[in-house]
Amino acid sequence: MKILLMMILCFFLAGCAPVGTTPSLPTVPAESVLAPTEAPETVPETTVPDPVGALMEALSVEEKVGQLFLARCDAQRAVEDIAACHLGGFVLFKADFENETPDTLRSKLRSYQDTASIPLLLAVDEEGGTVTRISRFPAFRDQVFPSPREAYDYGGFGWALVMEDEKIRMLADLGLNVNLGPVCDMADDPAGFMYERSLGQDAETTGEFVAMTVDLMSQNRIGSVLKHFPGYGNNADTHVGMARDSRSLSELEGRDLRPFAAGIEAGADAVLVTHTIVEALDGELPASLSPAVHRYLRETMGFAGVILTDDLVMEAITDRYGAGEAAVLAVQAGNDLLCSTDYLTQYQAVLEAVEDGRIDMEVLDAAVRNVLEWKMELGLI
Repeated sequence: MKILLMMILCFFLAGCAPVGTTPSLPTVPAESVLAPTEAPETVPETTVPDPVGALMEALSVEEKVGQLFLARCDAQRAVEDIAACHLGGFVLFKADFENETPDTLRSKLRSYQDTASIPLLLAVDEEGGTVTRISRFPAFRDQVFPSPREAYDYGGFGWALVMEDEKIRMLADLGLNVNLGPVCDMADDPAGFMYERSLGQDAETTGEFVAMTVDLMSQNRIGSVLKHFPGYGNNADTHVGMARDSRSLSELEGRDLRPFAAGIEAGADAVLVTHTIVEALDGELPASLSPAVHRYLRETMGFAGVILTDDLVMEAITDRYGAGEAAVLAVQAGNDLLCSTDYLTQYQAVLEAVEDGRIDMEVLDAAVRNVLEWKMELGLI
């Protein structure tokens, strides 16, 4: 996969570097080889260091709960809330870029990181097309990034990956470390909510694009987030109400779940779970709040990274559960990270649920460890 990815990028970018010669293997001196009767020296046992474990031992319950929140950035109170809620990170939206330049944005993000006792995940939705938080502003890019669908239609894999590569490098240069993508959803109905945001190709092609994008992001230490698990399909917009998916599990596994599987195999860091009720996995709870959906992702699909919710203030959730209870249910279901606009309310609700035993400390610690290990992999810790 990496070889194919590099060949494509080299073709569309400035050009491939010349292929070097294969180095010869070093010669092992004959005297260094153990004779048949010699026994190797006993190697003393060593303890493998656990920096995440050591860090967790020093954290209070309040600090651990804070690490579960990927909060919608409020620039007016961001520094205050980092300190008060020990936030795991921020999601930035277009308002956070609108009146900024690259230099002022870098300065602002550095101030956030300098305030945090544990480095922050700084995330953005820069998909291209209809979801662009940064490139819509000329201070950052002359033209808006095309959607993956538009880029693929224009120039196939090559052009789509060139756009992803440029996007990733822009984020890294600005001090952002997570992009909420790639989009794994498959939608073929032009009226569907995810139609413009999907690649618009079959499951195999979409999976190849997802895997190549994840690999690019990994090479540049930009966190990848597969979304919206287990596949939005042609369903309605959960921002404004509940959506129900009645497709069978075999249908999902034969199509919508395949790009997620490809991304997981490529080493994706995180998976974002939708608020849709997916009847094949759980006929009652939204996927984001469903233990059954999370077990399927962990046990059947073998995903070991960070699981996060879509924003917990979407009406599909708040209309039915309320903000505080939704956050508690999300942690109980198996999410490690909560995307949250109403994070002040939800932080307090989760903290109280830990203190009164509704959320077990083992559940909290497992989620915090996943978040901190992701930060370590990104070079933040």
